[in-house]
Amino acid sequence: MKPMLLAALLAAAVQSGLAQADWTGSGELGLVFARGNSDTETINAALEFIYSQDRWTNQSNISYLRSENEGELNASRFLASNKTNYSLSDRSYILGVARYDRDRFTSFEYQASLALGYGYRIIDSDAHTLVGEIGPGVRYSELRETGDSETELIARGSLDYIWTISESANLRNLFLVESGSSNTFLENALTLEVAINSAMSLKTGVSVRHNTDVDAGRDKTDYLSTINLVYSFD
Repeated sequence: MKPMLLAALLAAAVQSGLAQADWTGSGELGLVFARGNSDTETINAALEFIYSQDRWTNQSNISYLRSENEGELNASRFLASNKTNYSLSDRSYILGVARYDRDRFTSFEYQASLALGYGYRIIDSDAHTLVGEIGPGVRYSELRETGDSETELIARGSLDYIWTISESANLRNLFLVESGSSNTFLENALTLEVAINSAMSLKTGVSVRHNTDVDAGRDKTDYLSTINLVYSFD
């Protein structure tokens, strides 16, 4: 990664000693363009940066989805998150996480959350890992129909399971729940990644997102299937 790009992303981390830190990351891109009987354009992109130093680990994620069919927009979603962990032992850690979700086809103009928590590596073997997180937080959201803003306390939990099938393939299932008095948000993402070479891989995935409280006429559950080319760097 270029130093100027790192500085733009996390200037504070650069100033605190980039040279002694461990950086890894990946970029994903999926494109679909159809012409003829139907005109369809779909873009699905994601970036991940992980910074580790001593007991600290910081993970930043950005993803964007946009789809048009016959010139009509039918999907538009932007998600950004940042999670910082401090290791207490080989298996346990404390964390702070921030998340911003903007989807033009939900009842919410946006949903943003901040949470603290405790994480534990429930299973930690060469083939299987399972990590659980739980903690309190606060969520800010804006209703699309009325423009009203809501602030509420939430309970956040997640389960992250990875099965290393072989040296070149792994299966991952990530489950997230943010539950408050007015709405509970759940997301489950299942992905299979197969390496093409040391830097490139192919990733297929299915994700399900669910909000318990939505406006009349809107679906509570959204489904997304993706096929992306992934480039990993360190």
